[in-house]
Amino acid sequence: MAQVAYQAFQVIPEGSIVSPQGFAAGGLHCGLKKTERNDLGVITCEVLADAAAVYTTNVFQAAPLQVTRESMQNGKLQAIVVNSGNANAVTGQQGEKDAYAMRLATARELGIAVENVAVASTGVIGELLNMEKVHAGIKGLPARVGSGKQEASDFSQAILTTDLVKKEICVRTYIDGKEVMIAGAAKGSGMIHPNMATMLAFVTCDAQVDQAALQGLLGKSTDATFNMITVDGDTSTNDMLIAMASGLAGNETLHPGHKDWENFAAAFNYVCEVLAKAIARDGEGATKLVEVNIAGAVSDDSARAIAKTVIGSSLVKSAMFGADANWGRIIAAVGRAGEPVQPDQVDVKLGSILVLSGSRPVAFDEEEALRYLQGDSVQIHVDLHGGNGNATAWGCDLTYDYVRINAAYRT
Repeated sequence: MAQVAYQAFQVIPEGSIVSPQGFAAGGLHCGLKKTERNDLGVITCEVLADAAAVYTTNVFQAAPLQVTRESMQNGKLQAIVVNSGNANAVTGQQGEKDAYAMRLATARELGIAVENVAVASTGVIGELLNMEKVHAGIKGLPARVGSGKQEASDFSQAILTTDLVKKEICVRTYIDGKEVMIAGAAKGSGMIHPNMATMLAFVTCDAQVDQAALQGLLGKSTDATFNMITVDGDTSTNDMLIAMASGLAGNETLHPGHKDWENFAAAFNYVCEVLAKAIARDGEGATKLVEVNIAGAVSDDSARAIAKTVIGSSLVKSAMFGADANWGRIIAAVGRAGEPVQPDQVDVKLGSILVLSGSRPVAFDEEEALRYLQGDSVQIHVDLHGGNGNATAWGCDLTYDYVRINAAYRT
């Protein structure tokens, strides 16, 4: 596949979470899942990396988040251990002990300081981890860690739950004339409505970046990408996004005043956007990616609120599944978002098909609209004509399979 060129960066089609200098990864099946899919993985860095993280806002925060917050106190990490199949959430003191035990065991096996290891878990809530299997798996991880395509794939599979596909992206940019790689891997399919969905994401890069600047960039990118997706309106107990920067590219330290900061920020944000959209597209039971673009809001924050209300509407999502050009459901969602809207000047398009102009119905070709909505990617454009605020949100349709998958999630 040819490389896709962008002004600030290039997409590396064969790149992965281990493409940035200094990183390795791996995964294996330790038995937490009933299937033979990998369920334990690790990302490692050969040096102590600058790190940044954001976490779920759900008040029921899983034990691994507590451990990772503790490890992140100095803004440094050297490894992240991740299990799927069990969230280790709402598991009390024993769950906390198990998360700390995972951190300690990983540090011992990798020969690094325990305070430089982060822990992440995803899966069923309320069940204790089978620590015998976890410990056996962690002991086997070092032999499975490497910087090759297979090891990266093994890690990406190890973090999945109901996901149908792995989610990976890698881009290249240049800072101070030095090649810099930024890569990401993520999981998420259901319980997706981040306010930082079940969502885990990891970003690696080899740029030298000021830690505070990295944390600020991660927060801004999260607000524009991961916080703008929804599958089912549920925010998980385990959502976590961690970025690690090895600094091995040899550039001068990046910060917002650096001449190449905007290029780096654009590349970093693109990695987050691709992963976020991949999560939305892979929503449980989904058949299509739905994108909502809001223009003309009183502010960007207002536009974000409206976009997420529309993309999260069960009626809008159902209409998209049925390929029904029912713009009434869209306008109803806009109107209940709690944001300023002039009800007599709203335009709505489905793709390029205008269906509402100045809040008045427009005659359109129903067959053309049906063909468009039957595609695997749909765009809804809403212009409020009330200001300069803009935002984009991503989600998916609501299908029969979503109910089937979640009606039997524990079995």
